Amino acid sequence: MLNTLQTNASYLEQVKRERGDPQAQLEAMQGFLERSGLKVEDLDRLNIIHVTGTKGKGSACAFTECILRSYGLKTGFYSSPHLVQVRERIRINGQPISKDLFNKYFWLVYNRLEETKDPVHASMPAYFRFLTIMAFHVFLQEKVDLAVVEVGIGGTYDCTNIIRAPVVCGVSSLGIDHTSILGDTMEKIAWQKGGIFKPGVPAFTVAQPERPLEVLKERAQERKCPLYLCPELDDFEEGCRALELGLAGAHQRSNAALALQLARTWLQRRGCQGLGELKEVPPSPELVGRPVPLAPAFRLTVPRVPPGLRDTEWLGRTQVLSHGPVTWYLDGAHTTSSIQACVRWFRQAALNQDKPHDGSEVRVLLFNATGDRDTAALLKLLVPCHFDYAVFCPNFTEVSVANNADQQNFNVTLENALTRCLENQRTWTRLLEEKVGQDPLLPSPLPLVLVPPAPRPLNSPALVFPCLAQALRWVAQGRDPQLAAPAASGAHPHPVASSGAVLLREAAAVRVLVTGSLHLVGGALRLLDPALSQ
Repeated sequence: MLNTLQTNASYLEQVKRERGDPQAQLEAMQGFLERSGLKVEDLDRLNIIHVTGTKGKGSACAFTECILRSYGLKTGFYSSPHLVQVRERIRINGQPISKDLFNKYFWLVYNRLEETKDPVHASMPAYFRFLTIMAFHVFLQEKVDLAVVEVGIGGTYDCTNIIRAPVVCGVSSLGIDHTSILGDTMEKIAWQKGGIFKPGVPAFTVAQPERPLEVLKERAQERKCPLYLCPELDDFEEGCRALELGLAGAHQRSNAALALQLARTWLQRRGCQGLGELKEVPPSPELVGRPVPLAPAFRLTVPRVPPGLRDTEWLGRTQVLSHGPVTWYLDGAHTTSSIQACVRWFRQAALNQDKPHDGSEVRVLLFNATGDRDTAALLKLLVPCHFDYAVFCPNFTEVSVANNADQQNFNVTLENALTRCLENQRTWTRLLEEKVGQDPLLPSPLPLVLVPPAPRPLNSPALVFPCLAQALRWVAQGRDPQLAAPAASGAHPHPVASSGAVLLREAAAVRVLVTGSLHLVGGALRLLDPALSQ
């Protein structure tokens, strides 16, 4: 029944149609909320932390929730998309709500909306709007102390923006994504993100390019919202040992710094003990002269905060699964800057793994991208990783997904998805033929490679599979205990598939980067870690 309310792709189409009148969208959302039995004022009781951004907003939310949970507070956390099960979107104390609770609140909200239909209000809310309303019901009735709410897309027009009085707001790193809805420049996107600012409610952002930061400042002034720039995590570590983060990758440090400010401000405004005492820290040189005042760093004097950062889990982001000789590196990066960060992380993480004695290591890219993303630009950034094989497949776990309602998408046909994969295959082959040898990675404070990698030929045959299960089985060749061996019958027709199968079976180590789409990563996780489906 939930899936009949449409999934993400058609919701995006609906937003595109309605975006000329954002007020009408929010009024429609308010109407659905009231038909479900809640008023907008009821949401004020949730003590909300509202977070937007292009990259890292989910990770920043996860860090924030984990820090505040370490204080013994009962936390709610609403995020999207889900990776394996839809229940992941609505969490209490860090855990997806149970099937029983999901069932209870789904029918409570669905039936109320069904009963209140009339000629004027004949419709049901779309998938994301419905789950947002349902999350508010869950958090209110289960009496959470606070709710961390991640924006779906943008900010101004997003249905979470019916929240009137959050305790604090956050904006993670900005980038180019969802251009058909949010605009095709960083400034337009910054304008959208700044739409969550509320009068008198403090907001924090991480270091941003100059013009988008100016736009955020203008939006904050319009909305009479005090906006601050987060200091870097290094400033919190001054005079004490480095903070250990539960999420890998240098790019997670800015998400953790944002989380520290959000958590501290929430505790202060709710009259709770803070995270630590303020200290005067000279700001990092690159933050001097920015148009937004710098929030003060503070000495972390509360012993439970570092474990909160260390214990944060956020599946499908810089995640490593070691399954015998096959190591899976999963990251849902899907914008150019997040793919750059993913490549830095993968090269560093793969380098830190023990090298096989005989040197026989095979590297595989498993990639898909959805929506209006420029896949050629994303794939170009992945070429310097020197993969031995590139594998493309749709986000479907099986060719038939009838038995897996959590991952059904009625808006993408197998034919359309495979056409996209074949285009990606041609793009990859063309990029290799052009011998794109230069390294496109952004400067990094850490050396990307501590020892020079063994030279690899720039030759990476590309294969397309009709579903994730077949792609993963071919890569693993029966060497991952979670995956069956590939079927002998109906073998892949491409001649590289059989020669590659021999190399994959004989290699001492197989390293697989799965990236380009959170939905792809979610499907892979479902197959690689069956416990997540329980």
